[in-house]
Amino acid sequence: MLNQTSIQEFKSTLRGGLIEPQDQGYNDACKVYNAMISKRPRMIVYCADVADVIQSVNFARENNMLLSIRSGGHNAGGLGICDDGLVIDLSRMKYIQVNPQAKSAVVGAGCTWGDVDHATHAFGMATPSGIISTTGVGGLTLGGGIGHLTRKHGLSIDNLLSVDMVLADGSFITANENQNQDLFWAVRGGGGNFGVVTAFTFKLHPIDMVYGGPMLYEMSEAEAVMKWYRELIKDAPDDLNGFFAFLTVPPGPPFPEHLHLKKMCGIVWAYTGPLEKAEAIFKPIRAFKTPALDFVGPLPQPALQSMFDAVYPTGLQWYWRADFVNELSDEAIAKHLPFGEGMPTMLSTMHLYPVNGAASRVNKKDTAWSYRDATWAMVIVGVDPDPANKEKITAWTKAYWEALHPYSAGGAYVNFMMDEGEERVKATYGENYERLVTVKNKYDPDNLFRVNQNIKPTIEKMTV
Repeated sequence: MLNQTSIQEFKSTLRGGLIEPQDQGYNDACKVYNAMISKRPRMIVYCADVADVIQSVNFARENNMLLSIRSGGHNAGGLGICDDGLVIDLSRMKYIQVNPQAKSAVVGAGCTWGDVDHATHAFGMATPSGIISTTGVGGLTLGGGIGHLTRKHGLSIDNLLSVDMVLADGSFITANENQNQDLFWAVRGGGGNFGVVTAFTFKLHPIDMVYGGPMLYEMSEAEAVMKWYRELIKDAPDDLNGFFAFLTVPPGPPFPEHLHLKKMCGIVWAYTGPLEKAEAIFKPIRAFKTPALDFVGPLPQPALQSMFDAVYPTGLQWYWRADFVNELSDEAIAKHLPFGEGMPTMLSTMHLYPVNGAASRVNKKDTAWSYRDATWAMVIVGVDPDPANKEKITAWTKAYWEALHPYSAGGAYVNFMMDEGEERVKATYGENYERLVTVKNKYDPDNLFRVNQNIKPTIEKMTV
């Protein structure tokens, strides 16, 4: 039985902090990036080190507590927190060691991608991440890791060299190509189903300055832009990445006043090739149509990575739906247009992230992430700061997704999914799902790690 004595004994074993509902700061500690998620855990442990993680996993298992793992707290469905359970918060495990000779970095599980960019940029290097620098390294990586560098250097998991983990039985192991290979295969896309990753080792690439930023077009030109973009990105060199978006221009600098709050379409570019070739690469892009706004130019890689941080701070209401997309047909484009024109709030948006290029040249069975043959990962998000608009943004997102889902490849990127049920999880992992179940059976047969896009074990829990 969980009682105050056992909690105090547990607390005495920790070097980090433990917060309970009666403690000052509890309400703030419950908050995650998506303010639409509101959960009340029994306790939150701010782990200072691996020993704290081991103690927390053991305590949750021995007391039959629901357990969730929080790194950056950005998860779409708020899966870093749970009701009436134990939250392992890794945010204090924030350290980075860059090895410039080996072109690698060891990253603590509490780091954000902004932390990583800060550390690696000093050496003129980077590793693939997302598009918001406040995102946690742990969640983004374990789900796959799509971002500005995907076409050039693949997903985050394609650059993952090793992980340190605490397993469900409290043991600590390392998984890489030489040790616990089955587990290393599974964590590359399989999410937090197999244990608590306490450290990641990434391969780094010589990326310092990039040529990137947004180009925006009038909404009336959206059909033409989408048709042009779908052909361009399929055959683009790996150095050129660009994701398509419907968006509303924020009402402030650096955007010109005449565009404020205007609904537009655009492409956010990231060119990682030689800067002296950038103008030539973009000459035909600029020749296609003169954009209403062209903010594309040379800038440090961390500046591009953090460009949208201020637009999407923590604490907004979010509703997410997503799919992988192989083809962007004329018929599908026609379905997109009215939803782009009908975005319900300033922050609501739709993005098409390319996952071709380098990411597509990894065999779909080499990692758990199975949609290597998709062209885009599509995400539709209804976003607004006001809880009163929850139904409005949710209805728009659902209707948009339902209209476009018939044109999708089936599954979705797990980092873009909310709680959508077992069949959606199976569709997302496709032919890799049964292999993931085998790994789950081996490392977490009792499903201790189930607050995630859950891969359910098939081994029944033995009762004595």
